[in-house]
Amino acid sequence: MSDKVIQGETKLQVGDEAPEFVLPAQDGKKIRLSDYRGEKSVMLAFYPQDFTPVCSHQLPSYSKQIDKFEKLNTQVLAIGIASIPVHNAWIESLGGLNYPLLADWVPYAEVSKKYDVFIPSLGFGKRAIFIIDKEGIIRYIDIPYELNEGPPTEKDIFEALEELQN
Repeated sequence: MSDKVIQGETKLQVGDEAPEFVLPAQDGKKIRLSDYRGEKSVMLAFYPQDFTPVCSHQLPSYSKQIDKFEKLNTQVLAIGIASIPVHNAWIESLGGLNYPLLADWVPYAEVSKKYDVFIPSLGFGKRAIFIIDKEGIIRYIDIPYELNEGPPTEKDIFEALEELQN
């Protein structure tokens, strides 16, 4: 398998164990990364801010392709630094999402800091994709250099996920 890191920087590396977390989803349910261990791969999609143009395109694009993620036995989890009420208002404005949107709010940005994608000077996180295999190991990282730069293409994400199937 050709593990890869594309652009950006983080202290985490492909091959590292993904940091564990517990965060509330938009429905208030607590989600643990380890809930999926041994069951599914996970795509973590960190994004800078709710109600912004690039993010408002990025997150619905994953909903539109949820069948592809499911065929690849992958759980999509989006993580944003906002409260559940803000997330819910944004989700409603987007017409809904069919995967959990997690609130990295209390304590503030704790998970974004664990994944080294928090930008203290701005008070919000970087756009970043982490693909984690069923054993909890990071297999793909993509962090664009610019905040207003779009996320990695779905082609890149799905190629990385397909490699996990082999």
